[in-house]
Amino acid sequence: MRVLLASASPRRRELMGKLVPSFDVRAFPADEHYTAESPEKTVAGIAERKLEAASSAFGEYDAVVACDTLVYMDGKYYGKPTDEKDAERMLSELSGKTHTVYSGVAVYKGGKRETRVAATRVTFKRLGAGEIREYISAHSVLDKAGAYAVQDGVVVEKYDGSYTNIVGLPLETLADML
Repeated sequence: MRVLLASASPRRRELMGKLVPSFDVRAFPADEHYTAESPEKTVAGIAERKLEAASSAFGEYDAVVACDTLVYMDGKYYGKPTDEKDAERMLSELSGKTHTVYSGVAVYKGGKRETRVAATRVTFKRLGAGEIREYISAHSVLDKAGAYAVQDGVVVEKYDGSYTNIVGLPLETLADML
């Protein structure tokens, strides 16, 4: 089966390799703006827009996969931080609290499109201002929703749900879709 991952994310590429032994990767520009809708509808909509942006490749592949991930807490979206100050704000707000990571997965396969949403509850450790600054200086945070990566093993105290969803591609959901 010829599969295309429509993403520029190195984390999604790594995760996809655990599920599909051979696949192509291409990024397609798409509107990734959040809406005022529910986080489930927002992330599904962004994944669908990413899939639509990749529609020119549908004829070349048996399956095309697009995904988007966001962090949501108390009515607020936490996307990729704009700079280190924004990352510090996000991590301070998430510190010691539980938020939800949502991933929208959109797949084109067999002439049909399907979209699903995965959700994982994540509880942060309580972090002091110095710990937050140290984390930001030691880790790449500007390309990650919520300004953190669970795989760093630093800020997350516990989670309930899919680990790979927190990383950025819920493999359980995608495996079922493919």
